[in-house]
Amino acid sequence: MYARFFKRCIDLILSFCAVIVLSPVLLVFSILGAIFMGGNPFFFQERPGKDEKIFKLIKFRSMDNRKDKMGNLLPDDVRLNKYGRFLRSTSLDEIPELINILKGDMSIIGPRPLLVRYLNRYNEEQHHRHDVRPGLTGYAQAHGRNTVSWEDKFAMDVWYTKHITFMGDMKIIRDTVMTVVKREGISSETSTTMEEFMGTPEGIRPTWRAPY
Repeated sequence: MYARFFKRCIDLILSFCAVIVLSPVLLVFSILGAIFMGGNPFFFQERPGKDEKIFKLIKFRSMDNRKDKMGNLLPDDVRLNKYGRFLRSTSLDEIPELINILKGDMSIIGPRPLLVRYLNRYNEEQHHRHDVRPGLTGYAQAHGRNTVSWEDKFAMDVWYTKHITFMGDMKIIRDTVMTVVKREGISSETSTTMEEFMGTPEGIRPTWRAPY
């Protein structure tokens, strides 16, 4: 009942209230982003949502558009300046996604929306992470963020889609706040953000185990 009806109502009410309350923050970081990023402070990118329907995600831009002599974008760790690192470490870059929640593209809690090109790299089980709306935060973000493997992250996502409860969502929000305050899991062990998902090799299984 909660997952089918009340979850969306709560998303609408909370995201609308958050947009009103955080409107000064949105204004300030829109101005700062235009200054530090040298132009448009927002980042738009197509992402797959519920049932793998494509939508445009909106975030505050945390990486600039510097390119090499060949016209290729420089590596993430070069384009991620101090302002961008601050946005990511505090998760302030995610605030504009409240608009996506109001539109119905996303939920407050759910698997994070990833890149469209990952769709044909998922195995059959991993595709089920798209059985629900993607979230502003999710179980994987509250339990490791970018420090866990893709396989474990997807296992958490799929588990969540089958165990959606009000109390579970409240716990995820609590744990997410703690993760953000501690600034944990921002980077993986080998990357400034997270390595690209290239598909799960045959025989590789997640090491994460469901809590129940």
